[in-house]
Amino acid sequence: MTPSAAPAGGATVLRAAWSYDGIGGTLTPDPVLVLVGGVIAAVGRRDGVPEGADVVDLGGATLLPGLVDPHVHLAFDASPDPVGHLAARDAAAALAAMAAAARRAARGGVTTVRDLGDRDYLSLTLRGAAASDASLPTIVAAGPPITTPEGHCHFLGGGVSGVEAVRAAVRERAERGVDVIKIMASGGQLTPGTRPEISQFTLEELRAAVGEAHRHGLPVTAHAHGAGPVADALAAGVDGLEHVTFMTSDGVDRAPDDLVTAIAKRGTALGITLGVAPVEGSAMPPAMAARLPALIANARRLCGAGARIVAGTDAGIGPVKPPDVLRWAVGELPALGLSGAEALRCATSLAAEVCGLGDRKGRLAPGYDADVLAVDGNPLDDPAALHRIRAVYVRGHRLPGAGAGSPEPEG
Repeated sequence: MTPSAAPAGGATVLRAAWSYDGIGGTLTPDPVLVLVGGVIAAVGRRDGVPEGADVVDLGGATLLPGLVDPHVHLAFDASPDPVGHLAARDAAAALAAMAAAARRAARGGVTTVRDLGDRDYLSLTLRGAAASDASLPTIVAAGPPITTPEGHCHFLGGGVSGVEAVRAAVRERAERGVDVIKIMASGGQLTPGTRPEISQFTLEELRAAVGEAHRHGLPVTAHAHGAGPVADALAAGVDGLEHVTFMTSDGVDRAPDDLVTAIAKRGTALGITLGVAPVEGSAMPPAMAARLPALIANARRLCGAGARIVAGTDAGIGPVKPPDVLRWAVGELPALGLSGAEALRCATSLAAEVCGLGDRKGRLAPGYDADVLAVDGNPLDDPAALHRIRAVYVRGHRLPGAGAGSPEPEG
């Protein structure tokens, strides 16, 4: 980069000791990022700072792309009773709580989120507010998930049954302007009376949802735990699968070999919803903790088969899932056999692709949005570096209080 490679007027230049570009396997020394109008205008070395630019020297920090969480629930407040708290809020109070959660995510380095289930389409309202409010991350919104009557998360917007009703539900969301369709192919832990191993929709209904969504140019991601719901969603042609735990009512099945192979061959994006933050007085529910070794074993097999895994977190569903829990999820991914660089790609460039933003998010490259996280340390070798936040830039604006609001990692 030369002094003439980017306009100096209104430019901010970030200097640091190292950078990670979101796609490579190593750090680059002595980086310079030129930010202009919310976009990365140029990437270079210290000898190429444009004259007249506002230079921010972050010393020994490492620059990396802002993190991308492809599975959050901003409407849930990460309390012991997120469903009850949401039910007690009217639309205005719920929207205010969602904005607070989104801001906390951004301060924690998560500069893009994909909300996979809200109430009253409030995530779309917040998505619009983010266009003029740099304290908010970029939001990709699904609106209320499509579920069955009394099905998993029915309290977010009711439920439907039958092929035509499913198509109508997809059309309603498309007309509202959602970015992605979320459908509950199985029951889930958050909704009493539903079971993770049991399918909620028939294969024909799932195919109808996918066909209608694709007709409107929208991707579909399916909440699916048990092997049957996972297989049906895959056969229906969904673009993504969330959880993919192979849970049963009281344990975890070993992921079937043929299904593991089919998932990997199809290239379906898997949001395996890792990430547990240390919160005093709170822990993973005992039943889930008991299942954890088997859950990790299944995810490790999927990863080893070449499945396309991203680090969605389910942020919001409990105290150990705060809005910025993605920082802890990155540190858990190496347990699946990923390198430090591969784990970071799952939370940056690959996650951005899954969210439909691969051309502008998740990389430090010219033309990409100026979402930048600066940390102390080398996050490729030490994932805990992600908690040592020096600065966060959202679309070119530096956030005050970045890194505040989350517990420090233990140990």
